[in-house]
Amino acid sequence: MNSIDSVTLEVADTEAAARFYSEAFGLDSSRVRVRASDAPTTGFRGFTLSLVVAQPGNVDALFATALDAGATVLKPAAKSLWGYGGVVRAPDGTVWQIATSARKDTAPVTRDVDEIVLLLGVEDVKATKRFYVEQGLTVGKSFGGKYVEFATGSGTVKLSLYKRRALAKVAGVPAGGTGSHRLVLSGGTRPFNDPDGFAWQPELGM
Repeated sequence: MNSIDSVTLEVADTEAAARFYSEAFGLDSSRVRVRASDAPTTGFRGFTLSLVVAQPGNVDALFATALDAGATVLKPAAKSLWGYGGVVRAPDGTVWQIATSARKDTAPVTRDVDEIVLLLGVEDVKATKRFYVEQGLTVGKSFGGKYVEFATGSGTVKLSLYKRRALAKVAGVPAGGTGSHRLVLSGGTRPFNDPDGFAWQPELGM
C-alpha cells in the first residue's frame, strides 16, 4: 500500500450528502464517497478533510458555495502565519478545512481543488507513523511527535497525522468524542484497522 485511493464518509442520508459535496465543493465519487450508516457517534470524530487550493479567492469561493449548500462555519476564512483559510462543518458532521499557502490572488478565481488531504487526529503520532510505514507508506515530512505527512501520488488523497487535541483546536471543536469515526479509507489489498481505530479496506466499488 502506498496511498489512499479514496475515502468513504458514512452518513445518515446518502442522497443529501452526495448533493452537498457536489454543490459545495464540486467533488465526485472518485476520491470522496458516501454510504449509509447509523453507527452511533458523538463529538469530534478524530479527523478532518482539507481542500488545498491555489489562492485566497478560491478559498472564499468554496466557502461561499459550502455555506449556500448548508455547511456551518467553525472558523471563518482569515489570514494566518501559513497562508489563508477557514473551517466548515458539512451537514453530515464532517469537518472540512479549506486553505491555501498563497497570500494573494494571482489568477482568476475558480473552485478548483489542488489537493485533498485527510488529517487523522491520533494519540501517539510516532507510533501511528511506524504503523503506516510498516503498511508501505513513505514519509514525506515529519516533525517529531507532532505532525507527519506521507508522500502520495497525484490524484490520490494525501494522508497526514496530527495530535488529536491539536487537530481539534485547528478545527475549532472540542477534542472529546465517542463512537464511530464514520470514515472508511480505501487502499491496499486487505482490510485492517490502524492503532486509533480508523478502518481500511481494499478499493470500494462505485
